[in-house]
Parts: sequence; C-alpha cells; structure tokens
Amino acid sequence: MSAPDPDVVRRAQRGDLMALDEVLDALAPYVRRLCGPIALQDAPDAAQETLIAVMRGLKTLRDPAALLGWVRVIAVREAVRAARQSARSVPAEPADLPAPGDPSLAADVRDVLDRLPPEQRAVLVLRDLEGLDEATAARMLRVPEGTVRSRLFRARARFRLNWRDEGSPP
Repeated sequence: MSAPDPDVVRRAQRGDLMALDEVLDALAPYVRRLCGPIALQDAPDAAQETLIAVMRGLKTLRDPAALLGWVRVIAVREAVRAARQSARSVPAEPADLPAPGDPSLAADVRDVLDRLPPEQRAVLVLRDLEGLDEATAARMLRVPEGTVRSRLFRARARFRLNWRDEGSPP
C-alpha cells in the first residue's frame, strides 16, 4: 500500500474536505486488510471506527510521512477491541483476508484464524502479514516484547495444530 500524497494529507489536515475524502478512500482498503483477520465478522465495524478515528485525529498527525504507521496502530487497536467485544465467531469475508491461489485454502485459513484469540490474531497480522519486528508490534499493542514473542509462539503453534486438525496439508 502506498501512502496518500503528503500534500493531499496536509490539505486534509487544514480542513480541505475533498483532500480528506481522497485520503480516506486511499486508506480504506489497507484498513480493511488489517482489520479483517483480527476482527473477523466485526471487521467492517472495526474498519469504520478506524477511519472515523483517522478523520477526527488527522490534524494531530505531525508528519504526513508517518500516516500509514499511525493508521496501522489505530486499525489494530480497533480490530482487537471489536473482536474482544464480540461473542460471535463467524469468519470474515473472503476478500478481507489475503488468500493467494486456491479459494478452498482461503476458507481453511479463515476457519483456523477464527479459532485464535484476537490478541494472537493481531500479533500474527503484525508480524506475518505486515512484516513488523517484535519491538514495533509491542509498541503498537502496548505490551512488552516478551508478550509479543509468547503470543506469536502460541498463535503459530495453535494455527499449525488447528491447520492439521482440519485435514489440511501441514
């Protein structure tokens, strides 16, 4: 995902509604991609809350070049919050999760992700989908690095176990 043009972000920060609309439109797919595997069926709500928070707080962003990192923090927090509040366990829509290739593989991945607690899904998304290091993930989730490592270890182990239980290839 490429960030919106910094000049457009600055115009949005000054109150230009057309620029704000352009920024939010550019960010929406990225936000949905982050929220989907964490918040599952509540991903649309988490994405909407994220974009509202971005819209309200954009004026406080000091460096437009930091936009994506700032949005990532908000999206992950909103997705974890939404997942915690939900008592349901319906998987996210297929388009919300990265699923190269076989559609049945995407369904299997969604099912296995659905069985993980939101905190473990968040760590998997940040480390394995976003490629962030442990220190950055820890700062975003406001937990110690050791907590990120243990959640990641448990999430990967549980994912592998559930993956095998599904009869999918290891």
